[in-house]
Amino acid sequence: MLFKNREQIINNGETTELKKAREDILELLSAAIKSVDPYNAVISKFEKNQIIFKNKKINLKKFNDIYLAGFGKASIEMTKAVCDSVNVKQGIVITNDSLESLDYKNIELIIGSHPIPDQNSLKGAEKVINLIKKCKKDDFLIVLISGGGSALLEKPRVSLEDLQKTTDLLLKSGANINEINTIRKHLSYIKGGQLIKYAKCRVFSFIISDIINDPIEFIASGPTYPDSTTFYEAEKILYKYKLTEKIPKSVIKIFEDGKKGIITETPKPNNKIFNRVQNLIVANNEIACKAAEIKAQELGYKTLFLTSSIEGEAKKIGKFLIKKVMNYMENEKIAFISGGETTVTIEGSGRGGRNQEMVLSTVELLKNRDIVFSSFATDGVDGPTDAAGALADGFTSKKARKQGLDILEFLENNNSYEFFERLDSLLITDKTGTNVMDIQIILKIR
Repeated sequence: MLFKNREQIINNGETTELKKAREDILELLSAAIKSVDPYNAVISKFEKNQIIFKNKKINLKKFNDIYLAGFGKASIEMTKAVCDSVNVKQGIVITNDSLESLDYKNIELIIGSHPIPDQNSLKGAEKVINLIKKCKKDDFLIVLISGGGSALLEKPRVSLEDLQKTTDLLLKSGANINEINTIRKHLSYIKGGQLIKYAKCRVFSFIISDIINDPIEFIASGPTYPDSTTFYEAEKILYKYKLTEKIPKSVIKIFEDGKKGIITETPKPNNKIFNRVQNLIVANNEIACKAAEIKAQELGYKTLFLTSSIEGEAKKIGKFLIKKVMNYMENEKIAFISGGETTVTIEGSGRGGRNQEMVLSTVELLKNRDIVFSSFATDGVDGPTDAAGALADGFTSKKARKQGLDILEFLENNNSYEFFERLDSLLITDKTGTNVMDIQIILKIR
């Protein structure tokens, strides 16, 4: 069962109809997560010592030894799929869940930190580099990439302390993930395609996308893919978010040296090192949204798949989505489904995540309406909390006032977690083992 507080969420509905709608939302979200299961996504590409993709086949018997490097939130199950399909001589896997384990004698597991890198992120990167250097020309390297890889695999050009401070500032600035990863790439020796510099052999990357429109160069900061961004662009992002006076001086110097050519730019699309590399997206947000849509249709809803490219400030996007639903006048059961990844500009001292904040921003709009809204982080972790998201309906505003909760005050203080915790409306799961951004389910129940 995906949701640890499933019964609480369902029974928190004021009417039989709302209880059913809440149960349906949990069913839709469960179907979405199942559709992007990392193990199934990867193992489906193997058949009798061959990788099958896009009407092509790679016969792995032609290579001497197979090596594996995995990093990201989904790396455990991705690794299991590879090891259950082919004989891996040696592998290094870095994930962020201390409860995870791998029972394969040739695979070493390292637990790093996310979203802020730690010493194990550096240790893991060194081990991955040494593994790749070990691969001979006739060997085959499988790389498993998923969301969280930017923090979990790190060989920085600045001190770990300066990188941690920079990452924290960026995450709180309102910068989107492409902008954050542009900076990460230019503070690294291995991101932005630079990991391939260490490889002499054929490389194949299986990728689970956690970024809008699946740009491989930004997923986990694109360690196996050419980089289109520059030091100049990275520096501009610091100015855009007014971070130049806050960021460590070592970071500014890296960008200045990069612009002068003292530090070599990341490898670009015409670089020959990528001739031996293939990258394949095996799961993404659209797949998850489509699975939720199919499940909604099975449950008797008319469906509208809005987009899998939602981005922008969470509280603005939440209101935009609900207003869109409110303007849809047909009196029938409809499931509106969207996905993507928003940002939160931190202005208060509260606790929450982008999904919780998105839902909180809509509570007043939902008042007395037959609409149920949820937003959900597919990795099971919404911000620095133990919640995956939140759920609200037409009665949430009334319940809040009964408890003396000032909705605007909680929103301005970025304190969505406490708000929904006090209303028993958080969506609680364990870490799901996958990561394809966020999903919003809005049910108009009549």
